[in-house]
Amino acid sequence: MTYFDFNSASEQNSFDPIPKGTLVHVRMTVLPGGFNDPAQGWTDGYATRNAQTGSAYLNCEFVVLEGEFARRKMWSLIGLSSPKGPEWANMGRSFMKAILNSARGIHPADNSAAAQNARRIGGFADLDGIEFLAKVDWEKDQHGQDKSVVKSAVTPDHKDYAALMGATSRAPVAPAASNPNAYAQASGRAPVTGRPSWAE
Repeated sequence: MTYFDFNSASEQNSFDPIPKGTLVHVRMTVLPGGFNDPAQGWTDGYATRNAQTGSAYLNCEFVVLEGEFARRKMWSLIGLSSPKGPEWANMGRSFMKAILNSARGIHPADNSAAAQNARRIGGFADLDGIEFLAKVDWEKDQHGQDKSVVKSAVTPDHKDYAALMGATSRAPVAPAASNPNAYAQASGRAPVTGRPSWAE
C-alpha cells in the first residue's frame, strides 16, 4: 500500500454543529490564561483577562466523552468579572455551581452540610478535568456561522440525568436540608477514607 492509495483512509468527520438542546457527557479542560487576582483568590494562573474589555473569564474546552458525538469538542467562556457590572460574574458562578452539582450528583435543592461542601472548591484547578452532563447551545462564530457551545450543566433533578451520567457511578443526593450525611445515605455508602473531601 502506498500513501496515494486512499481506499483505507477513514471517512471524514462531520463539522455540523451538535443539535441545539442535545445532552452530552463532557470533560471540561480549563485553558490557563496566566491572569491572577490575589484579592479574589485567583492565584493559580487559570483565569484569562481580556486586555481590551478588562473582563476576566475561564477559557474552557469541552470534549464529549460518549455517544453519537463522542470526541467532538466545544469551546466556551465562563465569566469571572467585568468592569460593566456583576452580571457576567454572577452568570459564571451560577454555571460553576451547576457544574459541581452535575459532576458530584448533588440535587440543586439539597442544602445539607455534605451538599454545601460539595459545592466548594480549592481553586480553578479543581474544575480542570471535571466531568458533567452538559446541554448544547448555539452561538455565532466570527464568520456568522452557528457553532456548538456549552453554557449550562444538567443536574440530578433532570429526568435523563441518571441514564446519561451513569446511575451506578453517580448516585444523586436527594434533597435533605437537615441531614449532614445526605451524600452517604443517598449513595448507599458510608463515608470512608479516601473519598473526596467534598463527599465526607
